Amino acid sequence: MPLSEHEQRMLEQMERALYAEDPKFATALEGSGLRTYTRRRVYQAVAGFLVGIALLMAGMVAQVIPISVVGFLVMLGCAVLAVTGWRKAPKPGEQQTLGDTAGDARRQPRQSRQRKSVMHRIEQRWQRRRDEQGH
Repeated sequence: MPLSEHEQRMLEQMERALYAEDPKFATALEGSGLRTYTRRRVYQAVAGFLVGIALLMAGMVAQVIPISVVGFLVMLGCAVLAVTGWRKAPKPGEQQTLGDTAGDARRQPRQSRQRKSVMHRIEQRWQRRRDEQGH
């Protein structure tokens, strides 16, 4: 669900305040997004696909069927990884939502879950302040 204009302005103010207060922490959070992770995963899958092609060709040249089969399986696995990584990558301009499901949280690294819980608490506090100001 997209953010309203008011919410976007408030988020921008929070980001500016974070950069002003702790620029090192803000830049560390900026570079560790889901988009960067999925892009790296897709690149690794493409490199693995090329290795699979090399194994397949080497197996054919050496006439060793098991090497060719392994090369094909590597190619297939890397193709699946690349496609699923590409589909999961957020589009440019899209924001990652903070309210992911519990199943997603189990699959994420521990540090990412901690960062998300901190962001969730900040979001809850912000919502409480906003509700108090509105009344």
